[in-house]
Amino acid sequence: MASGTLNKVMLIGHTGDEVKMHYFEGGGCIGRFPLATNEDYVNKTTGERVSNTEWHNIVVRNKAAEVCEKYLSKGDKVYIEGRIRTRKWTDDKGMDRYSTEVQCLEFTFLTPKEQSQGAGAQPQGQMNSARPQQAHQAPSSAAVNPPQMDEEEEDDLPF
Repeated sequence: MASGTLNKVMLIGHTGDEVKMHYFEGGGCIGRFPLATNEDYVNKTTGERVSNTEWHNIVVRNKAAEVCEKYLSKGDKVYIEGRIRTRKWTDDKGMDRYSTEVQCLEFTFLTPKEQSQGAGAQPQGQMNSARPQQAHQAPSSAAVNPPQMDEEEEDDLPF
């Protein structure tokens, strides 16, 4: 990391489409999908409720991409953490084009599997693409919905 700089993005939104996969000859792959985040507010001058949707291009790599392809469906809610990257390319007409993307480093599925539109069961866990072995580890239900503790139970804590 360069001295005094930070490139970090955290988003919670809904997927706008299925994950589109691209596989490479060396065995690697990337997945891409759009993510919508919404901002709602009341216009103070008119009193109207205003809703703005911002679309983000999400890119996941390798094992993380395969997990997203398997378990994410259009409309699912997901937490994404990563960094912004801008790509430049030349189109068919020789014009320079730019695309800003979020390179996903971690994600957490937030849509309960009962509500997911996908066909398979959905893990409720977090995936860190730097450590693919975590892909199949889902936290216990206590981590997703922490239990309410009675006052009596709190007294038994060792700290």
